[in-house]
Amino acid sequence: MDEQLMEMARWWAHELLVWVGFGTLVGLAAKAIMPGRDPGGAVGTMLMGIAGSVIGCALLMFFVDKGRITPISPLGFVVGTGGAFIILLFYRILSHSLFVEAEDGWHWRWGRWRWYRRRRYYYED
Repeated sequence: MDEQLMEMARWWAHELLVWVGFGTLVGLAAKAIMPGRDPGGAVGTMLMGIAGSVIGCALLMFFVDKGRITPISPLGFVVGTGGAFIILLFYRILSHSLFVEAEDGWHWRWGRWRWYRRRRYYYED
């Protein structure tokens, strides 16, 4: 029983490392496709990649009867990157950071006039 438990623990550790490793690679690939300033560092990129891999592989398995798709395969990497790209796109759309107006001043927004100032980033040397 003890040997079987160790084998099961070894298998779960292997699966966890595969998903974390390829989730990080998939998240980095998705951020490379859609460049820009995104909040969240390494942990956010890893979680976005893992979620994108799960979503992409699940959608592929749902629409194509090809059996089990893993993120290790090239096809799994491509659909995982697509899933992470979709997550990043929805995040940018919902946070209003995909489209930024170019002018400062009064603008008609949400049924009334509002003062709008675009975001500016100042860096000190």
